[in-house]
Amino acid sequence: MVVYHEKIKRSRRSPWSGHYTSNLPFVLTTPFKPVLVFNKDRISLYDNSSLITRLTLDKSGFIHRYTINESKNGRNLVHTFPRDSCDNYARCGPNGICRISQVPICECLKGFAPRFQKDWDVQDWSGGCVRITPINCQNGDGFLGVEANFPDRFQFQLNTSMSFNECKAQCSKSCSCTAFATPFIDGISSCLMWFGDLIDIREPPEADSTANIYIRLPASELGKKKKRPANIIFILTAVGVLISALICGGILLKRRLTSKGDERKTEGLQLPSFGLATVATATDNFSSKNMIGEGGFGPIYRGRLSDGQGVAVKRLSKTSREGIEEFKNEVNLIAKLQHRNLVRLLGCCTKRDERMLIYEYMENRSLDNFIFDEDKRTILSWPKRFDIIMGIARGFLYLHHDSRLKIIHRDIKTSNILLDEYLNPKISDFGLARIVGGGHDIERTKRVIGTYGYMAPEYAFDGKFSVKSDIFSMGVVLLEIVTGKKNRSFRYMDHCDSLLGHAWLLWKEDRALELMDECLKDSYVESQVKRCMHVGLLYVQKHADNRPFMSNVLFMLGSDQEGANLPDPNEPGFFMGGSYNIEETCELHYNNEETCKPEPNSNAVSMTDIEAR
Repeated sequence: MVVYHEKIKRSRRSPWSGHYTSNLPFVLTTPFKPVLVFNKDRISLYDNSSLITRLTLDKSGFIHRYTINESKNGRNLVHTFPRDSCDNYARCGPNGICRISQVPICECLKGFAPRFQKDWDVQDWSGGCVRITPINCQNGDGFLGVEANFPDRFQFQLNTSMSFNECKAQCSKSCSCTAFATPFIDGISSCLMWFGDLIDIREPPEADSTANIYIRLPASELGKKKKRPANIIFILTAVGVLISALICGGILLKRRLTSKGDERKTEGLQLPSFGLATVATATDNFSSKNMIGEGGFGPIYRGRLSDGQGVAVKRLSKTSREGIEEFKNEVNLIAKLQHRNLVRLLGCCTKRDERMLIYEYMENRSLDNFIFDEDKRTILSWPKRFDIIMGIARGFLYLHHDSRLKIIHRDIKTSNILLDEYLNPKISDFGLARIVGGGHDIERTKRVIGTYGYMAPEYAFDGKFSVKSDIFSMGVVLLEIVTGKKNRSFRYMDHCDSLLGHAWLLWKEDRALELMDECLKDSYVESQVKRCMHVGLLYVQKHADNRPFMSNVLFMLGSDQEGANLPDPNEPGFFMGGSYNIEETCELHYNNEETCKPEPNSNAVSMTDIEAR
């Protein structure tokens, strides 16, 4: 299935491999039961389950699959395609492979190098890759298995009954055969061969990483180890650090983080326990010189374990407005979540009256320390900021759609985006997060907790929260990253609109670039900056229904065309349109003057109890 915009391919679902289509595995969409029927002139795919489903194509080029709930006369979104920027057609050009799990997302297949290295340096991969060493059939070419979806078929040959060895031999006979695969068709191994460049390749979903295509390589290349750019090596190292305690069949597999006596399971919590003496030693008895921050939960200390591992210790303050409920919530939630863009929780300490969380130490602390600092902001060039934006988006795509639990964070802000030593972003602070499910996309609470400047209107005023309220907060963060300006403290000349309102006014006048952080002028890519501001304004629209789902956002951000098929953003939330300021607006909507007063600490957490009507 291919989506076109006029005559241009926008996205393509790769062909059936015998088990799934590589871009969108049916394995991940149970209880669907796909069945293929092969006739002489037709191949039919139908769903053998009892579900009634509906497929729609929207004006932005997204295909949505819904299940129909006849009893409630409603429908539930099951999946969306394209899922991310790797589903952009030919994202990495000829002979390039797109890996959404790494940064940058494109790399050349083994035995190939960028056709135009200067373009690749600025993340323009459209030129693709060319062979390093030409194929020479006389020198015994070989094949390398690659986990990837099937490339597009421009020049190909299909034999519907051929074994793997027969297929390999057949491809070897022709010097122009560049790759082959052996999909199962009607239960029989077949042979699919490609000739010429390999177009539109991406890594398969993690759960379906067994399907291989076999790329032809000269004998001289088969023995070489593929060289990765230095930044990829760094990222792979960071990903390796993300492996944490696994829970399987109710048994906690523990990692030796502390001395033997400290490694015990905390009662009721699926997480390793640290002894109080261990934590005190690691932080030099909670020395003030090791305190690196403080929030609504309490102080945070830098520490080092006896094995040399750096940690960050979050200690519940005796006077904290967040209590044991938030503590347990964060422990139980984050222990079940595993993603390279989520901070890793190593364990906890609940000795005596202490409540502490022990995290991996993030050398560069939080994002706000960079983008709002006059000196450090220059460290984050535009390519790095764009990588951070994409990393945050991938983290929230996991929380909202790809994890076993659907998680609403409820406190997304720049200070809760941490940066590791290579400036890779990781989402932190799940104390206020909530699990939603059971068909309920919108929840309501009487206890509205969040941070001024980041809360969505429907959450701040009515206590309603959903993935769309997280998306609003994400939009604020995105605009702050691009502009280097705080939404809460932003003021412009004769009006007191927030950053969101001012950005929207400039957008309508096609002057959005005027808000871009000045330090980016030597590194920015205009189309990317405009697209990020466009998507950010779509995030922060006043009405939640107008905001896009996170499953669409990676595709929007990764699009090569400026503003391609993106709707115009409507008025953002908290748009004043006059001379009001944030404090005045707050007083108009709340009766509790003390709660509304902005606190001196920009990371402070506000709380409002909303009485039932």
